[in-house]
Amino acid sequence: MKILRPLRPLFASFILLTAVTGIVYPLAVTGIGKIAFSHQVNGSIIEKDGKVLGSTLIGQNFSDPKNFWGRPSGAGTFAYNGLASGGANQGPTNPALKTAIEDRIKALHEADPENQLVIPVDLVTASASGLDPEISPAAASYQVQRIAKARGLKVDQVRDLIAQHTKEPQLGLFGEARVNVLELNLALNQATKQITKQITK
Repeated sequence: MKILRPLRPLFASFILLTAVTGIVYPLAVTGIGKIAFSHQVNGSIIEKDGKVLGSTLIGQNFSDPKNFWGRPSGAGTFAYNGLASGGANQGPTNPALKTAIEDRIKALHEADPENQLVIPVDLVTASASGLDPEISPAAASYQVQRIAKARGLKVDQVRDLIAQHTKEPQLGLFGEARVNVLELNLALNQATKQITKQITK
């Protein structure tokens, strides 16, 4: 028993630290988060009429010409798969990367043949997470003509929506200006409905 006596403080410290770091701390952080940041802690989910439309943290595979398209996804076999977050890990000399970019450029040109603007890089390359929910204002602006034509909106109306949903760098210093694609498409749907109502009156 004398041999075990020096080990008692060690076991006591182990049990105490396990309880504090494995139980008390996670519960405290989760509790504070639910109170102070309930929307974020619950996944930043957007709902309408009781139906989940998506999360502002995870991109979606928008492919309809009437919608803004997000950044391509390299997350697994299925695009924007939250369980397979990760990049394609393809280097600049990898033929597969070149083929993927060419296919994306082709899809953009086919959706809007008259558009002669330079395609922003974030519309043809995937992010490291493969789940990026945001694009640059330039990437959004590139799609304005296509969307305005498809929805019967004025170009300036679509540009105004982009401006309204553009988030500037934090504190004006950190990160870059960006636009959440899901939020922008929802605002676009709402604007289209309002204009349709005005026309039918």
